[in-house]
Amino acid sequence: MFVEVPSRRRHGFNWVTPTLVLASVAIFVWLSLLEPAAHNEVLRRWGAIRPLEEDMATLLQRLRWTASLFTALMIHADWSHLVGNLLFLLIFGMPSERALGGLRFLALFVVVGVLANLVGVVALENPRAAVVGCSGAVSGLIGAYLALFPRSKLGFVVPLGVVLEFVRTPASVMIGIWALLQIGFTLIGPGLGAVAWAAHIGGFLLGLLWGVLSRPAVARRLRRGMV
Repeated sequence: MFVEVPSRRRHGFNWVTPTLVLASVAIFVWLSLLEPAAHNEVLRRWGAIRPLEEDMATLLQRLRWTASLFTALMIHADWSHLVGNLLFLLIFGMPSERALGGLRFLALFVVVGVLANLVGVVALENPRAAVVGCSGAVSGLIGAYLALFPRSKLGFVVPLGVVLEFVRTPASVMIGIWALLQIGFTLIGPGLGAVAWAAHIGGFLLGLLWGVLSRPAVARRLRRGMV
């Protein structure tokens, strides 16, 4: 699958998206080299977990819990979790970064990702389960992409026997289907595994709002020929 962005202007250099991808892969490789006990300790310590009263007894504990909402963005549970998130990050992150600019895009990823993790922590049935991964942040990128490029199209390579057919469809349709699936998965809950589906929905809605509010800034960048 690829994204077609409606722009004929010269593209600037994207640095945030590749940096996030490389950092996520590097951290995952490092975690995979740890012993199981040490690996689980990292997930428990730096993943986002719903705080109990005793977890917030001191200022240091409160600061550490707040930091975990950030650090959880760069931790992934397994290869499928990592690859899925990074694939969508590349598809929707590259055009969104070109439109927003590196710093605005990074702010979108971090702020929406942290808030989505917070939604996931609150919504999880198991209070001691850790929310990890950038799924909420990536969902925010999907929402922002929809707001910024509502008329763009997604392209797919569909295998028809021995022939590969290229099919294009409006991004709004595919993203709408994706959003409905997230809602359905949230209602099914644990039956589909330990996934913070609520973080996906929260991130998507926040990203959609961020994209709408960012349109004036994108328009200014377009007028200056920076996209």
